[in-house]
Amino acid sequence: MISARQPALAQIARAPNDTDELTATSTTKVERIEVRARPIDAFDLRDKSRRQFGSLRFRSGLVLSSGFRGFGGLSALRLDPKGERFVALSDHGSWFTGRIIYSGSDMTGLADVEAAPLLGADGVALNTRGWHDSESLAFDGGTAYVGLERVNQIVRFDFGRDGFQARGQPIVVPQALRHLPNNKGIEALVFVPKGQPLAGTLIALSERGLDADRNIMGFLIGGKTPGVFSVRRTQNFDISDAALLPGGELLILERKFSWLEGVHIRIRRIALNSIVPGALIDGPVIFDADMGMEIDNLEGLDVFTTADGETVLTMISDDNFSMLQRTMLLQFTLAPE
Repeated sequence: MISARQPALAQIARAPNDTDELTATSTTKVERIEVRARPIDAFDLRDKSRRQFGSLRFRSGLVLSSGFRGFGGLSALRLDPKGERFVALSDHGSWFTGRIIYSGSDMTGLADVEAAPLLGADGVALNTRGWHDSESLAFDGGTAYVGLERVNQIVRFDFGRDGFQARGQPIVVPQALRHLPNNKGIEALVFVPKGQPLAGTLIALSERGLDADRNIMGFLIGGKTPGVFSVRRTQNFDISDAALLPGGELLILERKFSWLEGVHIRIRRIALNSIVPGALIDGPVIFDADMGMEIDNLEGLDVFTTADGETVLTMISDDNFSMLQRTMLLQFTLAPE
């Protein structure tokens, strides 16, 4: 699954630097930007010596900031097999690419960061037609699939070949997906590679598109068994992203917010072979965090395996372009079963 994404991440298009900042306009220019990083030394604010959180062990974290106006709103993240190069999406309809810098196993910063708008089939930025709420990202080799939430579309890009110049083509999606609620549509995309259950299938999960039983709707697109399934919704959590483990399990990142308790984050682990049309899937919570910990609006999740065989989860937060929120990059090691 991870190696299948390498061509796209290794062939990111380059362009000369330009001085104009990228905003939610019709510009198609590529911007090279500087991103500052402040380390997070402890994840638990109440007990800074604590490292274990459910099945996850805190590895390192960064708070990211930039003078670039378009930086922020990061809602999806995909990494190369080494956990270094990345492709991310801003929900204002922009690509971000770059490289994570490490000192040993600790993240220390970002380098080679570039940004550019997602382009439509006509070569014009998608956000000029209101197709800007890009919330989810999956790779099948060099092909990138991007979920656009408010218009309930999934757009395919030949990113491995064309990089930032790739032009998006909407794919055919189920009618039920097209009728998801406004701003509660597709929030997570995962492409299942060869050798896994559901190989060749694009899994699409809504944020809070509910079925008749008030569970969250999911879709199997393509593959041998396309159809609709549901994810059991509990404790008012909504879905914000998903990723595959090498062993054939789906990790679902979830969050909830209340004015009384703030943000809560959790991750559920679900067997991939349990996901079939008509199924109601569920799985154990392997991680949960509250406002007593270094969290924000975590919306992106990906997985890579180190040379030593450790499974590392990387999460990124969407700051909603608000001065009251932060762009955070967090990494945890998954304990072996």
